[in-house]
Amino acid sequence: MSLDLRGLTPAPVTPFTADMEVDHDAVANLTRWLASVPGVKGLVCLGHAGEGTYLTAEEQVDVIRTMVDAAGDVPIIAGITGEGDKVAGLEAARAAEAGAKAGLVYPSHGWLRFGYQDGAPQERYRIIHEESDLPLILFQYPDATKATYSLKTQLEIAAQPGVFATKNGVRNMRRWDTEIPVLRKENPELQILTCHDEYLLHTMFDVDGAMVGYGGLTPEPLIELIAAGKAKDYAAARELHDKLLPVTKAVYHRG
Repeated sequence: MSLDLRGLTPAPVTPFTADMEVDHDAVANLTRWLASVPGVKGLVCLGHAGEGTYLTAEEQVDVIRTMVDAAGDVPIIAGITGEGDKVAGLEAARAAEAGAKAGLVYPSHGWLRFGYQDGAPQERYRIIHEESDLPLILFQYPDATKATYSLKTQLEIAAQPGVFATKNGVRNMRRWDTEIPVLRKENPELQILTCHDEYLLHTMFDVDGAMVGYGGLTPEPLIELIAAGKAKDYAAARELHDKLLPVTKAVYHRG
């Protein structure tokens, strides 16, 4: 069963104590707040902001359980970051057992340096789905990396069993404007989610929703921005974009 993420899906941070242990009380409080905001469709844990790659398997499971317990009816989506396909499949199975309702599948991060062989991403999604039976989200990395997927690869992953959405952060607007319409045409049921935190205005008019770390900071205006984009109301979207710009610059323009 897939999820309806046509709205805002924040990807909040994982709070830590001063002793660098996961602060589960803070995780639960943050989860309850975000889950209470009308228009929040799900919450991502163990993503980039959630520092999933830095936690042990036991810590990952504990974070998922804490968020599941605190989120009520709002589904928790687990970042799946393990390097090997079998490792990632077992990670996804643990996430499902802990109560996650979907998996956001990261590319094997070795691909960032070396690239990937044709067909390897498709195999990764197949194995993860078979191991866990979780609904899966295709994660498109920035065009500047070697872990970005060609349009052909995206289409083939999107057609695989269990894949119901794509989180697209290609950060190349030529590719965005070219590839998103094809993904829409070839996979009409695929939910298109932007994760262009620093380019939200451009991408907001083509999507079903947003899956962004930004959502853990400013959920209400982002929900308004999604609504303005769906209504094709550029003036309202621009006003919200400009209102958020100081936060965008402080968090996302530091490079």
